[in-house]
Amino acid sequence: MRIDLNCDMGESFGRYTLGDDAAMLDIVTSANVACGLHAGDPMVMQSTVTLAARKGVAVGAHPGYPDLQGFGRRAMALTPAEIETAVLYQIGALAGFARAAGVRLVHVKPHGALYNVAARDEAVAEAIVRAVAAFDPALIVVTLPDSALRHAAQAAGLHVACEGFADRAYREDGSLVPRSEPGAVIHDPAQAAARAIRMVTRGEVAAITGKVVPLHIDTLCIHGDTPDAVGIAAVLRAALEAAGVVVAPLR
Repeated sequence: MRIDLNCDMGESFGRYTLGDDAAMLDIVTSANVACGLHAGDPMVMQSTVTLAARKGVAVGAHPGYPDLQGFGRRAMALTPAEIETAVLYQIGALAGFARAAGVRLVHVKPHGALYNVAARDEAVAEAIVRAVAAFDPALIVVTLPDSALRHAAQAAGLHVACEGFADRAYREDGSLVPRSEPGAVIHDPAQAAARAIRMVTRGEVAAITGKVVPLHIDTLCIHGDTPDAVGIAAVLRAALEAAGVVVAPLR
């Protein structure tokens, strides 16, 4: 068994610091780097990509809505054309830093509200897919297993990596419990690790109601802005490897 361990990072900007990216890059195998619209800035993008390249961590673009104030977690009424352009802009910006660091982008994973809207809205999903395909059809699209974005990406002939979340609660339909609801975020490292092992080895997860939901994934996410995210990631990776799972980047 093999799994990629990814983290959303590079989300600091200006005088504001979010997460411990340097420590996290010693644990994860893929970095989803913010591209400056929902979080991040050019200096942070450059330093995050450079450090990831130095540590052998795969680099991916993490585009979001242009919403610094809301950290990209608020849906915005953008047209599909506006979304396509915004995503293409962000991928291109991060790709410039990747090229300067001597690496290529491996994947694209939308952030926050854009990720969630693209999971259910075909027009938004197709806009993201058009941006990815226009920039580089070899890029892997990271999304929920049963999502509009997955279907749109596959229809366009793009590679897809299905994602699971060890630190988030699930609904019975396989979607994530909104952060505004109690129990949506899991903070206990042991619980997160146990859920990760179950997802990877058994292809299932327990929904917040207790119902068992099928969930076949290629990559696991740890949110870098979660309190003690590094501690959770370290416990999770150690538990996966102890269970005989190979932790390696997407391919």
